[in-house]
This record gives sequence, structure tokens and C-alpha cells, in this order.
Amino acid sequence: MILNKNYYAIIMAGGVGSRFWPLSKANYPKQFHDILGAGETLIERTFGRLSQTVPADNVLVLTNENYKALVNEQLPQVKDENIVLEPAMRNTAPCILLAALKIYKANPDGVMIVAPSDHWIENESAFLTDLETAFKACETDISEEKLLVTLGIEPTFPHTGYGYIQYASGNSAIKNVKAFKEKPDYATAKQFLAAGNYSWNAGIFIWSAKAIIEAFEKYLPEMYALFNSGYEDLNTEKEEAFIQEHYEQAENISIDYGILEKSGNVGVIPATFDWSDLGAWGALYDNLEKDSENNVVVNAKTVIRESKGNLIRSEKGKVVVVDGLQDYIVVDSKEVLVIMPKAKEQDVKIMRALVQEKYGDDLV
Repeated sequence: MILNKNYYAIIMAGGVGSRFWPLSKANYPKQFHDILGAGETLIERTFGRLSQTVPADNVLVLTNENYKALVNEQLPQVKDENIVLEPAMRNTAPCILLAALKIYKANPDGVMIVAPSDHWIENESAFLTDLETAFKACETDISEEKLLVTLGIEPTFPHTGYGYIQYASGNSAIKNVKAFKEKPDYATAKQFLAAGNYSWNAGIFIWSAKAIIEAFEKYLPEMYALFNSGYEDLNTEKEEAFIQEHYEQAENISIDYGILEKSGNVGVIPATFDWSDLGAWGALYDNLEKDSENNVVVNAKTVIRESKGNLIRSEKGKVVVVDGLQDYIVVDSKEVLVIMPKAKEQDVKIMRALVQEKYGDDLV
């Protein structure tokens, strides 16, 4: 396959993934784990997916400065100068602007995808087809306010944990976005599904570097001025010092709030590939193959009696014996064993905090 030198990818890899505790910890978060038991970590799978279209030299990783060694270890194909280290957590807008300025300085014709490092995508060929559609549209766009594209996921049930994108009807592959909707209650989510013109907001974006920089200049001018003041330092040995000095001054705001909800030219591709943000253990259970009793087993060697509907995950090769358990999550990391009902999966943050208080930061 001939890769397009104007295509770039930004992999967002700075999160902690606390809802996947005890496997995901602050010093070793979920994107660097083989959550699926597939032989690759989530960030390795993301890189492999994107590098089918984007040259490896054009892949940037945005992450916390504490995770640089993990990125170097798992993605040796990514050059050090393409690993952008955030000295402080400032949500998605600042790091995306910084990456866009780096890309634009290197290649004013650059077109970029921004993608989380920890999502699960089943049909990669369908994903790549949608990505190519978005790349081509952004590459050739000549609108005065240039096109910003997001990939929306066709909803399969009234999910209350995702934001939604409402779009205009029409036959074009890229639909005009009418509104971004916050996470709804169940009744509202049912209305969205019934309407037929709503997608889940997957947080995957495509635009030209020029388009998103112009959007920042228009809608977040202070942030644009802050980072553009170091434009000459970007992609040089002075870049790191500039980021260290200025990054924390940036507003803590998401790209959705800061740019997309204000822009007058946002399009969505209602994608049809199977997708999950793998936000919690229940999402992993939903997306993996189940045995005859609806148990999901990752890595473990098991003896299971009179048990169904469970997620069982351990270190590779560990023997796990389960008897008389129904609809539970059983996760065994090296230091911590968690056994909890699936219905209470959102309480994992509470349990994590209790362990931290009682036994210290090393376990979280």
C-alpha cells in the first residue's frame, strides 16, 4: 500500500483509565495493557490500525511525561520528536492545537486524524474506508470556514454514557452536524434512537492542520496566541522547554466544547463498524466472545462450575476456580484481586480510593 505523505495521526494516550483498575494504574494505564488478551496492547493496536493509511513517521503520540518510557517500549516506530509530553493535564484542546501547529510547520498540506489510544474497533477495513472519505474531504475542502469531521457511531441501544451527535438528513457520506448533545437520560436516549439521525460521539476527529488552527484562532484566540508564540521553537530542540514553560497556562477545555460546538462547518460520518470506548469492565465483557454460560475469560486457565455471566481476567496462565458465581467481575492483577457484581462496576473508583487511602498510592 502506498501511504499518503500528507496524512498524519495523533494518538491521544495521556489518560489513567481508572475504571479499569486494578489492572490500569496511574503508573501503567490501560492503553499500555493487553486488555483484550489479543497479544497486543491497546496503543499497539491503535498504531497498527492507523499506520495502514498514515506513514509511521507521521504518527504523533500525545501523552503524559510519565509515560514516555512506555511509549518508547511499545511503539519503537514512533520517533522521539513525535512524542509530545504534556507536563500538566489540560483536557484535549491544548494538546490537539500543539500537535496541529507541529504538523502544519512540517507540512502545510497536512491532514490529521485525532484518535484515542484505547478504543476497540472490530471491522478495521470499514474504519479505514470511512477515514479515507474524511481525509479526502478535508484535503480538498475550500470552504471559507474549513470542514471539521468527526466519526459518529451508529447507536445500537439507548446508551446513557455517551454524548450524541445530531445530523441533518441527506445522501452524502458526510452529514452536516446540527448539534452535539450531552450524555442523555434513558428516555432521551430512546428518543434519539427513534429519530434515526443521531450518532454516538466517539471522539475521533479528522481535519486539515490549517483548518483546526484557524478554528482555534477564531474560537479560542487566547490559547492560539499562547502556543503560536512558540511556533518557531516547534520541531526544534527548543520545543520541550517552550512546552514546559507555557503548557500549564492553557485553558483546561475539551476540543468539543472549545471548537466543535462553536464551529459552523462540522460534518459527521455515521460509521457502521463495531466500536467501543472500553470505558469500564462491563464494556470489555460486552465486546468479547462468551462461552456457553455467557462467561468471558481473558488470559486465565479456568475451572468453572454453576457460574454464568461473569468476566474473569487474570495474569496470563493463572488458574482461576469459580463456583456458584453469577454476573460478577473477577480481575486479578499482580498486587490486587477485585471481585464485584457487574451491576456495580461504576463503584470501582470508590474501591480504588479506599485502597489508596488504606494501602497507599502504589496500588492505584
